[in-house]
Amino acid sequence: MNIIENSVVEMHYTLTDDQAITIDTSEGKDPLSFIYGSGMIIPGLEKELKDKTDGDKLSVVVQPEEGYGVYNDQLIGEVAKNLFQDDLELQVGMPVQAQNQDGSVQVLTVAEVKEETVVLDGNHPLAGKVLNFEIEIVSVREASAEELEHGHVH
Repeated sequence: MNIIENSVVEMHYTLTDDQAITIDTSEGKDPLSFIYGSGMIIPGLEKELKDKTDGDKLSVVVQPEEGYGVYNDQLIGEVAKNLFQDDLELQVGMPVQAQNQDGSVQVLTVAEVKEETVVLDGNHPLAGKVLNFEIEIVSVREASAEELEHGHVH
């Protein structure tokens, strides 16, 4: 079966940056499983998987616009250090959660710790990066009605 809308895809992958440094991999783990066309993976990768089938191997390069977006300097902000718990040891690169005005939670990254303030970055850690994937399709099947209703693979 070829990968089409509402297919369940199992694949192994290795993701590297432009310096060939591994960012993430399924090597030594279960394959990644997802419902194709449901937005579970980045658009640039999903587009390249269309019509592939069991056993296919491919290399995919995803530009930032079709990955985690271009880096946006406007998502950098500085807040007072006293907004954080006193016992929290803030470190550069550390993820922190902030509650938005609508009640939703956003994950930010500590970009800099100053004397009285903390610089936070709201960009995804992979924003602005070219992503290089090595993919092996393990299996493709039709999603069940229950999987489609729940929005994830069972």
